[in-house]
Amino acid sequence: MYAKKSREELQAEESLLAPVYARIAIQESISKYEMPEGEMLPQTAYNIIHDELMLDGNARLNLATFVTTWMEPEAARLMAETFDKNMIDKDEYPQTASIEARCVNIIARLWNSPDGEEAVGTSTIGSSEAAMLGGMSLLRKWRKRREAEGKPADRPNMVMGINVQICWEKFCVYWDIEPRFVPMEEGRYHLGVEEAIELCDENTIGVMVIMGSTFDGSYEPVKQISDALDRLQEEKGLDIPIHVDGASGGFVAPFLQPELEWDFRVPRVQSINASGHKYGLVYPGVGWIIWRNRDALPEELVFKVNYLGGEMPTFSLNFSRPGNQVVAQYFNFLRLGKDGYRRIHQACRDVALYLSDALDRNHELIELITDGSDIPVFALRMADAAKTRTNYTVFDLSERLRDRGWQVPAYTFPKNCEHIAALRIVIKEGFNRDLADLLLSDFERHINWFLKHPEHKPKQSGSHFSH
Repeated sequence: MYAKKSREELQAEESLLAPVYARIAIQESISKYEMPEGEMLPQTAYNIIHDELMLDGNARLNLATFVTTWMEPEAARLMAETFDKNMIDKDEYPQTASIEARCVNIIARLWNSPDGEEAVGTSTIGSSEAAMLGGMSLLRKWRKRREAEGKPADRPNMVMGINVQICWEKFCVYWDIEPRFVPMEEGRYHLGVEEAIELCDENTIGVMVIMGSTFDGSYEPVKQISDALDRLQEEKGLDIPIHVDGASGGFVAPFLQPELEWDFRVPRVQSINASGHKYGLVYPGVGWIIWRNRDALPEELVFKVNYLGGEMPTFSLNFSRPGNQVVAQYFNFLRLGKDGYRRIHQACRDVALYLSDALDRNHELIELITDGSDIPVFALRMADAAKTRTNYTVFDLSERLRDRGWQVPAYTFPKNCEHIAALRIVIKEGFNRDLADLLLSDFERHINWFLKHPEHKPKQSGSHFSH
């Protein structure tokens, strides 16, 4: 008689004798919605999850996302070494806190902050949190001003284009603010100057202007809107500030369009947010928010926390979060410098312009909405001639491009331009001319397929829009 072996003994034997894919744990069904009773070997758990994730798309072929999908091995190593550092614990990790402060000052100078070393800002878990902090500051400043004047402060509104990222809609819902959206028009697909001014009144906490619209990559006219707000103040006495959502363009414009006045050179700009994990070139997720000066950030929004051995100021929506993304951002600043960022973004824009030009020239049924001249992002639609001559839409193209892994989102524009269906392509670090040529050849292949199959029924919708 042989004694029955325990599960632990069987696992020990497995680790020595069994090939990886003959192990009991891999041959059995895996619990997906309930924690299993027993343990398994770490290599077994790794293989199960690793193999399942193979079903995800290839991040390098994801032309929908703005998020960084490639970093240098040294950056990835630094991030792995600092996963365990809690960003909120500045007493235990003072050097990480110092690196965060350096990044804030580097970015403030990049955006022409008037305060230099006294720059006021913080890292966040992403640009959405940073945007909400900027919006909260505008709301609190407006309320204090109204209360000081003895006026009601219960009906705040914010003016923005209807092309805003969803985080701004959330901000208005969470803080009970009326969103005043400027609709699109044919030929104008973001915030218009006069249209924005018409929506402003004494209850407007601020105008939110985007540097790099998620719909088509275009910059909104920060300086022109500021000038129009100056005229509004002269006429009606309304002093309305600007917040700039630089989620994508905040790390592009300083290098590719340094003469463009959109940042703190514009006096009405009180705060700017940006995503370090977009064109800041860091893996997700890290965002940044910088205020013009200390007056722009209401003191009551800064909390002093006695925690983990020391008192520290905090002005964030999140609390504990890893410090490795901040470390990675500093790595990029040191490693690349201004010349490196300029070179990378110029290369991305060159590829975007090459790709958009090739699509525009070679396909008479494709019409560009933007070409990638602002940030390296462009959008295209079916030309008017396509309405009667083709049996496919941008949704069909988007779906068929997935056959080799390309993820190119198709979507319809919002109010007043719902008739426009577009493809959007985001060019990031790691997407080169060779990949662009491969994408062009696949566009050609699929368009030829549609031409050879006139019986194909075109799709009108169905693909996802990714910010």
